[in-house]
Amino acid sequence: MPGKKILMICGDYCEDYETMVPFQALWAVGHTVHAVCPDKQAGEHIKTAVHDFEGAQTYSEKPGHNFTLNATFAEIRPEDYDALVVPGGRGPEYLRGYPAVCAAVRYFFDTNKPVATVCHGAQLLAGAGVLKGRHCSAYPACRAEVELAGGTYVDIAVDKAFTEGNLVSAPAWPAHPDWIAQFLALLGTRITL
Repeated sequence: MPGKKILMICGDYCEDYETMVPFQALWAVGHTVHAVCPDKQAGEHIKTAVHDFEGAQTYSEKPGHNFTLNATFAEIRPEDYDALVVPGGRGPEYLRGYPAVCAAVRYFFDTNKPVATVCHGAQLLAGAGVLKGRHCSAYPACRAEVELAGGTYVDIAVDKAFTEGNLVSAPAWPAHPDWIAQFLALLGTRITL
């Protein structure tokens, strides 16, 4: 299986695990991942946040790592990529305000290429207008955005993922094993032991 070329659209305060883990896991199995952020260059970084479930009514947030971008958003062409990853956290909240980011997201849906989103990543999908008529999981606080965008919210356990067509979605980082496995299946990735 030849490796795929995957675009990851990130932003400041994207969730640390939801950015770092898929980035590293996809590279580890032979794919190329270009992590980009609008208005930032390759070699610059985004600040990430660690969101944890500590018994409060919502998650807590702590500073994460500085994640180094390895490509420049202004220089990428979505048509050069085989798939898209949208991490969660607070990044998607402001990334959806960039018309070029929303256009890039729409490209992957218009061409039916694989897309993986987790947690608050659904906010970017809603902002790009690609959820109408689709089923999508997300962090429960994003249910309203999925539904207001014309989608059907998929309410699943925090450690599970859901695939419909070209979209793999999950509620939060505890779903990584299931979410990444389902995304790899969409990519046609076969791992043999």
